[in-house]
Amino acid sequence: MNEFTPNPEKPKKLLAACPAYKSSPVIKTNAIANIDLLIKDETQRMGLGSFKALGGVYAAAMLLAEKWQESTGKKLKPEMFTSEEFKQFSSSVTFICASAGNHGLAVASGAKLFGAKARIHLSAEVPKAFEQRLLSKSATVIWSGKVYDDSVAAAIQDAEQGNGFLLADGSWEGYTYPPSLVMEGYTVIAEELREAFTLSKEWPTHVFLQAGVGGLAAAMAYMIRENWEQQPEIIIVEPDLAPCLRDSHKKGAVTTVSGDISIMGRLDCKVPSLLAFNALEKVQVRYTAISDQEAIQASHLLQKNNIDTTPSGAAGLAGLLKHQRLETEKKSSPNTTFFPLIIVTEEKI
Repeated sequence: MNEFTPNPEKPKKLLAACPAYKSSPVIKTNAIANIDLLIKDETQRMGLGSFKALGGVYAAAMLLAEKWQESTGKKLKPEMFTSEEFKQFSSSVTFICASAGNHGLAVASGAKLFGAKARIHLSAEVPKAFEQRLLSKSATVIWSGKVYDDSVAAAIQDAEQGNGFLLADGSWEGYTYPPSLVMEGYTVIAEELREAFTLSKEWPTHVFLQAGVGGLAAAMAYMIRENWEQQPEIIIVEPDLAPCLRDSHKKGAVTTVSGDISIMGRLDCKVPSLLAFNALEKVQVRYTAISDQEAIQASHLLQKNNIDTTPSGAAGLAGLLKHQRLETEKKSSPNTTFFPLIIVTEEKI
C-alpha cells in the first residue's frame, strides 16, 4: 500500500473520547505581516505542544486495538482504550521510533496512555530538553547518530532485532501502514479548519504548509483538495538545506538530498516519506524553500505576538513572507486577494 487514502472520521471518533483532545485555535490577525492572516496554533495541542500528538497517539491506539482484536476476536470500543484490562494487554508491546523530538513524544505519550512501552531514538541535533520530556512519559531514550536519518536507521535496526514494533512517521517501500495511521491522525487538523471556515465563511486563499518527511503537508493537502468548499493555493515550505519533497517532485521519484544541518530541526529531513510524496504528487501544490535565517526571523515575529515557537514551527510564516517579497519584486497586481493560512506546528521548549 503506497497510496494515502485516509478516513478522517476514525481519528475524530477516537479523539472525541480522549479527555485531552480539543480543537486547536484559529487566530485571525493583521499584526504580523501587514495583512489579514489566519494562524492555526498547534503549540498547546493535547498538552504535548505539537500537532504530532494527533498522529503518534492515534497510530499507537489503532495498532494496539488491532492486536487486541486479533487476540480476543472483539473490536475495542473507544471508551475501553484507557481501561485497566486494555492497559494490561498492551503492557507486552513496545513501540520503537526515531524522532526529531515531537513524534517521539507523541508515540511515548500514546504508549503510556494505553499501557505500552516506548523506545525513542534521538540524534545529536535534538534538543536535550526532549530527553527529559520523553523520560517523564516512561520512554527509553537512545541517542543514535549525528542527524535524524542516523536515528531512523538505528530505530529500524532496533526493531529488526526484535526489541519492539516500529512506529515511524516516515514511510518507504515495504513500510507504509503504521505511518499511514500517523498521517490519518493529522487529517483532524484539516477537518477542524474546514468546520471553522464553513461557519465563518472566511476561507483562505493560500495555505503554507511546512514539511520535513512530509506527513503533515500531505495529509493537509489531501484533505483540502478532497473536501474544502473553497480551494486555496497550497505552498509546501521546506528548509533550503533539506528540500527533499521539492527535489523528489522535480525528478518524479523519492530522492535523497544532501546538505548541512538546518536549524529547523524538526524539518531537517533529507529523505521524504514515500506515502507523503505519492500523495502530494496527486494534488496541485507548489514548493518553496526557506533559509535558516528566514525561519528564525519568522519565529521572532510570532514570539512578539505571543506565540512562542521555534524556527520549525514558524516555517509556514517564513514561506508566506518570502512569497510576499517575491510577489512585490514581480510587481504583481495589488488587487489580487491574499488571505493566507499558516500552521504554527510546535511550541518552543
